[in-house]
Amino acid sequence: MDYFAEINWKEIWRGSEQTLQMLGWSMLFTVLLGLALGVLLFLTTRGQLLENKIVYTVLSYVINILRSVPFIILMISMIELTKVIVGTSIGVKGAIPPLVIAAAPFFARLVETSLREVDRGVIEAAQAMGASKWTIIWRVMLREARTGIIAAITITAVTLVSYTAMAGAIGAGGLGDLAIRYGYQRFRPDILVVTVGLLIVLVQLLQTLGDWLVRRLTRK
Repeated sequence: MDYFAEINWKEIWRGSEQTLQMLGWSMLFTVLLGLALGVLLFLTTRGQLLENKIVYTVLSYVINILRSVPFIILMISMIELTKVIVGTSIGVKGAIPPLVIAAAPFFARLVETSLREVDRGVIEAAQAMGASKWTIIWRVMLREARTGIIAAITITAVTLVSYTAMAGAIGAGGLGDLAIRYGYQRFRPDILVVTVGLLIVLVQLLQTLGDWLVRRLTRK
């Protein structure tokens, strides 16, 4: 225990709280935006309910471009835009817009993939019964793809944990900031061990929760 005697646990707690805030808010907006984008991508594909080659191509290119930019570069390039959106480019608030812009396209692709796995016959049966497009999307497609979407949320949440750690490099706070500022720059391996350990625990909890939800939905 002497190895950890000089650690300021209040600061560790504050960093953990900031990481959870960044994760929670960015995950909320990522799911809302990414789900909408993923559904739109799927629906505008050839042969689907809202087939539109132009919309699909433009949206697909934009998503691919955003996915190809490394997060740390995206965060730096969005500094001015982030200030416009939330009024600051540092702290938890300043980290949320780039976190969402980085994760939403990734999540959208996972949602699109999950929807592609829905049995085409189920959709055609709903159409034959006279169901509206909205009913088919909400009651059939999303319901049938729910286990895949839950798995996609889990994967995205785990990815966001690593993004929040990187966000600490340019003043976002959180455990990543402590690891860089104290663990690396001030040669404090004790703080590095604690921050990395907490991030690992967080990832394990998210993955365990996601797996449990998938198993529960699969049994229904």
